[in-house]
Parts: sequence; C-alpha cells; structure tokens
Amino acid sequence: MERTSIRLGGVDIASSVMNASGAGSAERGEIFELCAVHAGAVVFKSCNLGGLQMPENLKNRGAEYFAAIAGELSSRGKKLIGSVVGTSEEEFIDVAKMLDRAGASIVELNLADDYVAKSLAPFSSFERLKSLLGRIRGETRCVLAVKVPPRMPFEPRAIADLFKSMRIAIAVCANDLPKDLEIDIKTGAVKGRARALSQTHVFFRESENLLDVVAVGGINTGRDAYIAHLTGAKAVQVGSAVMKEGAGALGRIDRELDSLLAEHARKSVSEILGQLRFAD
Repeated sequence: MERTSIRLGGVDIASSVMNASGAGSAERGEIFELCAVHAGAVVFKSCNLGGLQMPENLKNRGAEYFAAIAGELSSRGKKLIGSVVGTSEEEFIDVAKMLDRAGASIVELNLADDYVAKSLAPFSSFERLKSLLGRIRGETRCVLAVKVPPRMPFEPRAIADLFKSMRIAIAVCANDLPKDLEIDIKTGAVKGRARALSQTHVFFRESENLLDVVAVGGINTGRDAYIAHLTGAKAVQVGSAVMKEGAGALGRIDRELDSLLAEHARKSVSEILGQLRFAD
C-alpha cells in the first residue's frame, strides 16, 4: 500500500508496519510465512554467535542460521532487519558483520534486553557505549539501528547526539504511551499541557528529525500505529498481536492504518509523522 510505505534509515520499505524481533521470526518457516503474507520488512529474532537456549526470550539458533536465511531472501529483494545480542563487543561485531554481509538491509543492536545489560553493560558509562557503537560502525556497511532500554542513565538528547555522530540511523524505542491518553487523531490534538508522551516521542523531539525512530510495544490496531506515527515514529514493530493472531496481524494493522490515512485525506505516513500537538 503506497500510503504506508516509508524510507527507514534510507531504505525503502513497503510498509511502516513490521514484526518485533522474536515475534514469529525465530524459525525459517515463521520467517517465510511473514514474507508471504506481508510486503513490509521482516525483523529476525535477536541472535548471538552460537545460539542460546536460555533465557527463553532470546532462544535462537545462532547467527549462521539467520545469515543463511538472509542470503536466500535478500536475493529476492526482501528487506530484512537482523537483530543482535551478545556478551562482548567482539560477539556483537561478529554477528553484525555476518548479518550485514548476508544481505540484511538494517542491523538492530539489541541493547535493551536484560541479558545484554547484565553481561555487556553497554550503558555503564557513556564512553562504554561510544566504544561499542564506534567499533560496530567501523566494521559494517549496513544501516544500523539501536534498540534502547526503557530506562537509561543518560539524557535522551545526549544519546540522540551520540547516535548521530556514530552514524546510527535508527533508534528503536518504547511506545509507552499513557493509558489514559486523550487524542483526536484527525487533528493530532492531545488534551493537556505539552509533555513527553513516550520514549518514542522523546527521541523524535530530541533528535531534531535527524534520527528515524521506530516504536515498539502497544501496537495492536491501525489506530495504535497512526498515533505512534503522530508522536514521531517512522515505523512500528508489532509483537503481541503477531504472537496471538499469527503473521496475518501485520496485514490487518497495515490495512487499518491505510484506511485511516485515506479517511483523513493523508497520502502517506510521512504527512502525519510527528504532527501531534497539545491543546490545553
């Protein structure tokens, strides 16, 4: 659908709606089903070099398994997003390089998971984070994204500036909107004083439109996606709905989003990106 197509980190993607890492994307059959039913990008489950059995949320078959799938699908023109975890800078670099060379258009560095926080501690200091990102950037050619933890020890502006200086194109952020949010999606007006509404909204504002922001969490309908776009999300990742409904949830949400864009006379997602405003 043309209305929902975007450029994410400079990569043309047929839909702003995609699966979240791990949502129906851990096994070859699941990945191919996602490709068959939805034209947008596919996000692989986060992987490390040798694979993991524990923790359960990061159980994966290892980077070589996903690299082989990436090689097969990228040759058909499919846009793929690899996702990386690990316990050392070297492991992150090796996995990122493997996915990059196999054909992933974007590689997501999953720094949000507790497994990474406890072993690698990327946010233990600003210099630690800068070193990790700098080394990975120096060894890869693909577009890089960073999945940030919901709570960080540094100010969002400092992180956004670091990402820009390191040529990190995309920040994957929590779509942690307040449950009682009152918004008129036709006008983008939010009731109440001007304030930060979510991590996605904060990163969009602090990056001054020089980072693409992806919202993850709480996207179950096209309306949810529409609101996330209003807060500044260039794309949205869907987790729970895919786990509950299967791969078809992506197409459903994409169609609902497309219908809302048409209903409000919007030709593309870009027309509503960050257009939220506050009405006291």
